[in-house]
Amino acid sequence: MADKIKIVVAALLVVAGLAGFYYFSESAAIIRVASVLAGLAAGFVVFWTTEPGKQFYVYAQESIVETKKVVWPTRKETLQTTGIVFAFVVVMALFLWLVDASLLWAVKKLIGQGD
Repeated sequence: MADKIKIVVAALLVVAGLAGFYYFSESAAIIRVASVLAGLAAGFVVFWTTEPGKQFYVYAQESIVETKKVVWPTRKETLQTTGIVFAFVVVMALFLWLVDASLLWAVKKLIGQGD
């Protein structure tokens, strides 16, 4: 139950930061932005102390570890793959243009507008 209350408080802090943005509408932009950032930071800190917040932190840490295990392609492999994709796009564009032009010509012939 305490976690639910903390989550509600965190959400209210974020809303309060957004409300401050509009409350200080006559103030300098830096004050308005600071209000939003303060609300977000306060809400984040309160959420961090909840069990779901702690679980999210563990999940984020595990995601970082998994990302480090990924074998990323080399620059050469990336450029080769990109080149193949571009070549395929050009070939498909030409093919579709030919099909479109052929169908247009055929339809014109069928309706008697072709020369």
